[in-house]
Amino acid sequence: MNDRKNVLCFGDSLTWGWVPVAEGAPTTRFAPDVRWTGVMAAELGDGYHVIEEGLSARTTNLDDPGDPRLNGAAHLPTILASHMPLDLVVIMLGTNDTKSYFKRTPYEIANGMAALAGIVGTSAYGVGTPYPAPQLMIVAPPPLGKLGHPHFEGMFEGGPEKTRELAGRYEALADFVKCHFLDAGKHISTDGVDGIHFTAQNNRDLGLAMSAKVRDILG
Repeated sequence: MNDRKNVLCFGDSLTWGWVPVAEGAPTTRFAPDVRWTGVMAAELGDGYHVIEEGLSARTTNLDDPGDPRLNGAAHLPTILASHMPLDLVVIMLGTNDTKSYFKRTPYEIANGMAALAGIVGTSAYGVGTPYPAPQLMIVAPPPLGKLGHPHFEGMFEGGPEKTRELAGRYEALADFVKCHFLDAGKHISTDGVDGIHFTAQNNRDLGLAMSAKVRDILG
């Protein structure tokens, strides 16, 4: 019998492991042991199975006009079912919802996260299984830093201000839906040269904070 705790990490480029570069893109991916998910897995040890589900530019529940693959709510039900059984789902999304062309307020972004929380809460059984719905932890990404490329400045116009409000909105949501919450901005800042993505040290610091929180939740 496998007694490992299964933890699914659902996110965007911050979970995928995007290496920030001055020219914005293209870029590569941090190695598995450098990404915060890998750091968390190493800290938690053999009693846990950490599943990475990061996709760059993913939104909470918005269709991006440039790429049909990015709506998180459209794909989360399938991802949950494919990885059952799950003990905990960790969702860190919202940065991409602050892009200028979406015109979303911080509350509307939190409402997008609420849609994802509802999907997790109704995910019991998967496909032909008896598994219960997992616990949920909502993670507020740290605020955007100084945007390093003119294209990113246009893409995320108004985004830094919006991301500074997300932690408060997400914490209120987590209290409302009775799930766990972590404010990543209390543990790291966004130090990548592009002002959007994590450095290797950011990944390490977040992975350590996440592992402590996951251990507290799952024991």
